[in-house]
Parts: sequence; structure tokens; C-alpha cells
Amino acid sequence: MSVLNELRMKPSEKSRWSWDASVKSRLMLAAVVISTLLIGANLATPLYPLLQVELGISPFEVTVAFSAYVVTLVIGLLLVGHWSDHVGRRAALVLAIVIGFAGASVFAGASSLPTLVLGRCLQGASVALATGASSAALRDLLPHRPDWASRFTLLASAGGVAAGPVIGGLLSLLPDPTRTPFTLYSVVLLVLLVPLLTLKARPAIHSATEASRLSVLRPRRPVVSRAAGRAFWTASAVGFLSFAVFGFTLSLAPTYFASLAGIDSRPLIGLLAALVLAASALSQLMRVRGQHIVGGGLALLGVAVALIPLAGALNSVPLLVLACLAAGAGQGVAFRTVFNEVSLRVEASQHAQIISTLYVLTYLGSALPVIGLGAAVQVWGLEQSVMGFSGLIALAALALAAVSLRRSFSSPAGLISGR
Repeated sequence: MSVLNELRMKPSEKSRWSWDASVKSRLMLAAVVISTLLIGANLATPLYPLLQVELGISPFEVTVAFSAYVVTLVIGLLLVGHWSDHVGRRAALVLAIVIGFAGASVFAGASSLPTLVLGRCLQGASVALATGASSAALRDLLPHRPDWASRFTLLASAGGVAAGPVIGGLLSLLPDPTRTPFTLYSVVLLVLLVPLLTLKARPAIHSATEASRLSVLRPRRPVVSRAAGRAFWTASAVGFLSFAVFGFTLSLAPTYFASLAGIDSRPLIGLLAALVLAASALSQLMRVRGQHIVGGGLALLGVAVALIPLAGALNSVPLLVLACLAAGAGQGVAFRTVFNEVSLRVEASQHAQIISTLYVLTYLGSALPVIGLGAAVQVWGLEQSVMGFSGLIALAALALAAVSLRRSFSSPAGLISGR
């Protein structure tokens, strides 16, 4: 089946060149696509200080460029989060890569804030299309292990986001540091299209009639499954809070960390910025269980975030590293538990749409608080703003931890059992 026919929701003749991949290969391909797109979306993290100088933009404008990606991603999840249910997972992922290629090309040639924002918007649209498709593909391939499907989803997502700043920092050592990383990344996307285009695609889970082909792709209102209930809103709250921390580490944190550590090495800046996300990704591999795991993870997140400005005041890089690793570990364990609970309760036929809705609320945490932080920097400066931001996030995390612990003590078999 050709990708064009899939996008048109029409059957096509079998191709003798199609690759009937094994389940393991399909799992790997779905995970690689979303992680690669997220790597590309975060290649610029260690380059923001350089882009500020090169383009003459302010810290607030950096947060505007970063948030343009997040806002487009959120809007995209609402508009196209359900598309893969109708056009098929393979077609949605191919289209996501094509849009991602366009975004990387625009970003590589950006010479002003508007073109920077356009490139980020295209990257956001690409990730939006791939998020629901890859998550649903993993669920389709592991129908009897939804817990592992959600774990692979989070590992691929967090791993891709964490690897982006590190890879971006290393590639920036090459000539033309603000463009070369995206040029090389564009080549990787073209290579990744090869196995996807030759893959023997599985049919979409919802077929469309001739009359309904356009109507099924129309934007839908966000959906919250009744079966998911409190699990959905708990996961949304934890996701919003923790992604606010991610948004900080991927936007203004490189400048803050560079000032604290007294370094200008972009690979080291990228590594520091990736610590929170790397710890979150690694936590997906840990088999942490317990009745109070969500509350404990959120408490660890809150304490760790509070230590970041303290590390700045003391000029202590070891304390900064410890705080970042602890924040990532606490976030990863807590969010994985509540995300897994939602995945277990959601019907497979609604998985892509509902998970996309969950990510809408989660990714808003990477936009709204970060824009507020950027505005605060214009008034009070970077150090004071980071201190205030960290204090608010820490208080919110500890409050949410208290609520989660109270629920787990009163209802041992309830939502936050850590199953």
C-alpha cells in the first residue's frame, strides 16, 4: 500500500517491494521515528546563547521561539492527533518526517526571529503528528502488554529530548555551528524515510467511506475517556508541572548553567541541559514499585528543583548536577506511573486521540510557565527570575505530592498504587 493512498484513505495494490517487517522491527522503527524527531526539535538548546548573539535577540525572544514549537505542538495534537487512526500509523509517521525535514531546513537558514519561529512551528507540527501515531503504534504492536507500550513511549520521548541538546552541542563544534547540526539532521531524516516507505503497512484501525474521508480528519474536541477518570487528570497535572521544568532546561537553562559553571563549551552546556531529561529517560528502565511512588517522586522533584537556584547562589556545579539528576528521576518515576495508569484504562480504539489530549495539557507546561519566565527575566534578571520560577515549581510539586500521598494512604488499591 502506497503512502499516498493511505493518506487518501483508499486501498491500493500490493507492492512486491514492500518489507513485511517483524514486530520487533516495527517496534524499533516506531520508537526511532519519534525519538529522532524530538532530537531534532531540541538540537538548538545549547545553541540559544550563540543564536542570541548572532541574531541579536533577547532572552524573552528565545522563550518566544521555544514556545512557538510548543504552542504549534499543542494545536497540532488537537488538529491531527487522531489522524493515524484513519490514515494508518505508517502514513502519519512519513508525513511527520517530511514536515520535520522542512522545519530543520528553515531553522538552519534562519536569519531573524520570524524565520526562527517558523522553523520551530514546523518542528512542532511534525512532533504533533508523530506523537499520537507512534504511541498508538506501540500499543498496537503490544496489545497484551500495554504497560510496556507506555514505557517504550516515554523512554523514546524522554530519550530523544535528552539526546537533542547533547548531540546539538557536539555537532556545533563543526564549522557554521548554527546550521551544520540541522543540515546533518536533515540527511538523517531522509535516510529514515527509506524503511518507512518500503514497510508493508498495516490497515488503519478505523476505515472511512468515500463520503466520510474528509470529515474523519476534521479537528475534534479534546477527549477524556470515562474509563480513565481521575487517572487522566492526575497524569495531566503531573505532566504539566514536570514539563514546565523541561521547558526551562531546554530554553533559558543553557544560559543560566553557562553563567553558573563559568563555561562556554557548547557540548558541556548541552550535557548540563540534558541531565534532567536523561535521568527521566533512564528512570523508565527502573522497576520501581510501591504504594506511594507517585507522591515520593513528586516530592523528590520539588526538593530537587528548589536546589537549582541554591546551586547558583553557591556556584556549585556538583550540587547543580545532583539537583538535575534527582529532578529527572523523580519526574520520570511519577509521570511513568500515572501515564501507565491512563494507558491501561483507555480503550485501544481511542488510544491515539486520548493520549494526544493528555499531551496537549502536558506540553502546555512547556509553554505558559516558560513564557512567563522569559518575561520575568526582562524585569528582574535571569538569576532572580530562576529563583522565583524554581520556588513556584517546587511548591506546586510538593503540594501535588501531598495530595497524591493522601490519596494513596486513604485508598491503597486506588490510582496511585504504582502497579
